[in-house]
Amino acid sequence: MALRNALLRHLRVPVQNLAVRGSNQSQIGFLGSMRAFSSHDDHLSKQDVVDRVLDVVKSFPKVDPAKVTPEVHFQKDLGLDSLDTVEIVMAIEEEFKLEIPDKEADKIDSCSLAIEYVFNHPMSS
Repeated sequence: MALRNALLRHLRVPVQNLAVRGSNQSQIGFLGSMRAFSSHDDHLSKQDVVDRVLDVVKSFPKVDPAKVTPEVHFQKDLGLDSLDTVEIVMAIEEEFKLEIPDKEADKIDSCSLAIEYVFNHPMSS
């Protein structure tokens, strides 16, 4: 316990109260000791995700680009087999710099599911 306390004492950064010009300290309350955190707020828009997923699917060699829509199913509508679907999911991973777990990748069998997965993923870029 003593080691933990000694370590935490060295790692902690003291929070100083901020003085706001023209107001007294009691009006600031907890705001005087707030900490700012950066956020990852450059998330893609839904339309960007749709456009990029459709581009990936259209660029697949076995796909007729004219048949590709946001609702298209890879096997039923495009006639792709399961290996082709895996290759498309891998291309989507590469396009958005994601790693989709196998359990989730197996569920992605249409453009709409791919779009939803990428759009809802916090690290897509």
